[in-house]
Amino acid sequence: MKQIALATLVTAIAFSAGARAEAETFSIDNSHSFANWELRHVVARTSGTFHDIKGKVVLDTANLAKSSVDTTISIYSLNSSHIRRDVHVLTDEFLDARNYPDMKFASTGVSPVTAERGLMTGNLTLHGVTKPVTLEYQILGIGPDPWGGMRAGFKATTHINRSDFGITKYAVNGPVGNEVDITLLIEGIKLGEDGQPFNAKKAAEEKAKVISYPMPTAAHPAPVAQPVPVAPVVQPAPVVQPAPAPAPEKKESVEDQLKSKLLKGLFN
Repeated sequence: MKQIALATLVTAIAFSAGARAEAETFSIDNSHSFANWELRHVVARTSGTFHDIKGKVVLDTANLAKSSVDTTISIYSLNSSHIRRDVHVLTDEFLDARNYPDMKFASTGVSPVTAERGLMTGNLTLHGVTKPVTLEYQILGIGPDPWGGMRAGFKATTHINRSDFGITKYAVNGPVGNEVDITLLIEGIKLGEDGQPFNAKKAAEEKAKVISYPMPTAAHPAPVAQPVPVAPVVQPAPVVQPAPAPAPEKKESVEDQLKSKLLKGLFN
């Protein structure tokens, strides 16, 4: 019976802890996130990235299956370190950026394998075509940043055939491969309840400012403050300087008396 009671107690505690946990929303940091790609060129490999990524990641660490991702990537942010190639890929022969300036991904399900890894399914919209894809994801870490905020890092990989999205130029037996390897490196900034970046230092300061006092009621009126008696200021007595002592009379020496008589005799 004791073992059954103990097991019931542990289950109740675990359930209540899970119920208290809340999902956290992270805004994708556009300056530290990348959608990298790689595909065959003749017999080698060519790679590049899309660096303009916007969206949100909702992370529920207590129940990862409830997490979600919604993101938009600008096709015009393509960079393969070769400007002429980038311009060519953006034309209607490949990505047709003028008509399809964005690609989008919205998750439809999360299947965690461990606390950090699992599979995510979702819909990828590229070149005007929407197809389901599956990504292998990894939670790289969650922690404070140097500016008082909280951040989370994610990595996800998948493979697509570009021909499935209507990008068929050289797709069959051509110099450019059909299968594209995709690696997403995402850094998210935690948002507060107001939808703005969360700042732990600022939140602590705001919490410290909130001090509540009980309001006086008719039954218990606020006491009337009595004036505090002010003691009279006593002026210090003026300091009387003692009169200087008279200088002692100097007794004229015999020599001075002779000089005095001599001078009197000269001028008389």
